[in-house]
Amino acid sequence: MSKRYDLIIRQGMLVCPDGVKKADVAVDDERIVEIAEEISGEAKETIDASGNYVFPGATDGHVHFNDPGRTEWETIATGSNALAAGGGVAYFDMPLNCNPCTLDAKNFNNKLAVAQRDSLVDYGFWGGLTPKNLDKLEELAECGVVGFKAFSCFSGITEFERMDDYTALVGMEKLAKLGYPLMVHCENAEIVSALTAQALANNKTTVRDYFAAHSPITEIENVSRMISYAEETGCKLIIAHVSTARAVELVTQARNRGVDVSCETIGHYLILTDDDVERMGTVAKCSPPIRDAQNQTKMWGKLFNGEFTFISSDHSPCDPKLKDGEFLKVWGGISACQTTLSSLLTHGYHERKVPLADIAKLTAQNVNEVFKIPGKGKIALGFDGDFALVDLNQEFTLQAEDLFYKHKASPYVGSTFRGNIIQTILRGKTIFKDGKVVSKPIGKHLRPLV
Repeated sequence: MSKRYDLIIRQGMLVCPDGVKKADVAVDDERIVEIAEEISGEAKETIDASGNYVFPGATDGHVHFNDPGRTEWETIATGSNALAAGGGVAYFDMPLNCNPCTLDAKNFNNKLAVAQRDSLVDYGFWGGLTPKNLDKLEELAECGVVGFKAFSCFSGITEFERMDDYTALVGMEKLAKLGYPLMVHCENAEIVSALTAQALANNKTTVRDYFAAHSPITEIENVSRMISYAEETGCKLIIAHVSTARAVELVTQARNRGVDVSCETIGHYLILTDDDVERMGTVAKCSPPIRDAQNQTKMWGKLFNGEFTFISSDHSPCDPKLKDGEFLKVWGGISACQTTLSSLLTHGYHERKVPLADIAKLTAQNVNEVFKIPGKGKIALGFDGDFALVDLNQEFTLQAEDLFYKHKASPYVGSTFRGNIIQTILRGKTIFKDGKVVSKPIGKHLRPLV
């Protein structure tokens, strides 16, 4: 008697941890149960993936979906739809810019309730670390956060205060005992605030003035200081959205001497340059800022060396009105969670020959391993049946109407990509296909094994 599965994907090029191979993959009860050159048996659904590549569904470790409280910026519904359109099956949502911020169990549960109702894909949540919630870290850990996020500089949101040095030391000591990582937005607050104030006083508000106020040393200095606290306390440290190759070097050097530190980067820092930002305007403003072409080249070198742990989108949308005005004064955040995988296929694989297995690790496997999420992130037996089916050679030019964001704005509108996501599958169920969301929200809460 032949076996019967929930799903069989036949004759696709599977992007597995050890490389690419042509094979069938079967899913039953949401999990991958067989991988073989040819699987006998039947399935409730069979997909012919001939000619296409089957990636593990991506997990975006760094998004701001702003729900609840700032749903005029983005929502969990629109953000998760966009993620699925880009081949994503899970995300970890930041403790800001929702309102109230995720600084205690009450507000964690408020956000959880929205996600249970509205999230198309699976989800995890970051807890915040600020000077005012040091006594709430244990209860957030009990809620099942994936980790904690802090800002060394002004976060952009007044209710999410920056982490001073005392908070950094005490917070890291607490998190080391709890076994949770701390991710830090690393920019030196004193330098950035003083240079920004000086620029404003002299009516210098252009894109180049913004770059000057957030110069590379502001990141480099702060990364070094956060590493020193992690080394002293034993806290697992993750440097958020690292933008300079020099900061990556500091992380690598510390890791080589035994410090538990790693870094994520964002597609912007690999794809765009400061000249692009000057041309595009405020739609491409983010913090830390996008750097020059020389730094970008070095960042790709760091990728080839395996010095980035994972790549996220830092999807940080806002009400479009907050992008109107002088560059130095407007909101800093880029909408990008729909384009991360296609961007890396275009600029990484096609232009620079980054192996597909490495792209899969950077967008799916590594982030789940770092945060100890079981059963997510790779095409292997026993793992969730999460897939992104990709036509690797199909080119498309992104149009605003293609975006699933609440506000159809992104610096990538008008860009041509090579590598089109044609279908996204979450735990064996198709959620996005041929440009359309085809499922109701079915996301589940992801809790780390800590």
